[in-house]
Amino acid sequence: MDLSPCVEWIFASEHPALPDRIRAARYAGYKTVEFHLWRDKDVDSIAEALNETGVRLTGIVVEPRRSIVDPAQHGEFLQAVRESLETAKKLGSPPLVVASGFTREGVSHEEHVAAAVSALRQAAELAEQAGVMLVLEPLNDRVEHPGMFLVSTKLGLDIVEAVGSPNLRLLYDAYHSAVMDEDMGEVLDGRMHLVAHVQVADMPGRNEPGTGTIDWAEKIATLRRLGYQGAIGLEYKPTLPAAESLAKTRAALGQ
Repeated sequence: MDLSPCVEWIFASEHPALPDRIRAARYAGYKTVEFHLWRDKDVDSIAEALNETGVRLTGIVVEPRRSIVDPAQHGEFLQAVRESLETAKKLGSPPLVVASGFTREGVSHEEHVAAAVSALRQAAELAEQAGVMLVLEPLNDRVEHPGMFLVSTKLGLDIVEAVGSPNLRLLYDAYHSAVMDEDMGEVLDGRMHLVAHVQVADMPGRNEPGTGTIDWAEKIATLRRLGYQGAIGLEYKPTLPAAESLAKTRAALGQ
């Protein structure tokens, strides 16, 4: 499994400009990286760094972020998808990350799910035309994202199945899943084919693997047993300089 540093945070203390973080990641031996938002960055300079280094992006976020569970925001969400797809073309067509948006008071669970499926079906059609993968990410609502609707991996996979598009898959974040007390083997068993990307960070703190309570040997073994062969996104907040942080992470993950 390739490790994909999240250069939103990793290398940030050493290199203020994100293109230089991409170069630093390649110099350190990494062939893939990811980051979060693109509208606050110089996309052309990032594209230049990617072309120069041969580094591939494993994900950026659809933005502006709008709710898929609120039909009133679907028009803005789909426009954000269109604009993010255009940006993705400049950056090697990486997967685009979608979160659900917040739970709507007084609206049933079934209505939330139906709205999400409707929005994602339309978004997936746009993604299919562009040849780009959308990845739906469940988040935790106990630490970082209070009020978020989609906090369950099982529900996320159910929504992906309901949409039924080859261009929509799940982003499984082991940190968010652990915060929600999920068992990785249980929630992913038999459904790994619906997962396009995996991210990691330790708990508590969302720092390097090896700094918290998660058993990473067990997690990696489970991913292998379930057949995951994609990249592992290192989406954590480093507590050490990049080289030391990444060495600690590789040791914890056995990579």
